[in-house]
Amino acid sequence: MEWFESLAPHWVWLALGFFLAAAEILVPGYFLMWLAGAALVTGVIAFALPIGIPLQIVAFAMLSIGAVFLGRNYLRANPVEDADPKMNRRGMRLAGETAIVVTAIDGGTGRVKHGDSEWLAKGCDAQVGEKVRISGSDGAVLIVEKI
Repeated sequence: MEWFESLAPHWVWLALGFFLAAAEILVPGYFLMWLAGAALVTGVIAFALPIGIPLQIVAFAMLSIGAVFLGRNYLRANPVEDADPKMNRRGMRLAGETAIVVTAIDGGTGRVKHGDSEWLAKGCDAQVGEKVRISGSDGAVLIVEKI
């Protein structure tokens, strides 16, 4: 523990800032980066000004609250848009494609084949072999309509 006590406080703040930034990369959520920024700024303040550890903790707390508040408002005003909103939603990616009815759609449910996959389907009644257009999905169930 002696080495920790001999460590300058600004190095601890800078290390904490980099640790929190790395944690934000591993556990994304747009929260830890504001705390990382506050820790890095506190480290710079501790290096530049001769202030005690209690005042450094107060500075970190105030900077953290301010950074989280400003960051939350910024992200609310400028939301992060998905590069591909249909990513990991294979059923939605098939919207507009055609499929062939494999099990008759009777009473609103049946099965269709698209490519090499069979899907549960719901929509208007259709007979085996008919072509239908995929209009969307509800989880793993494709919503189809007659062509």
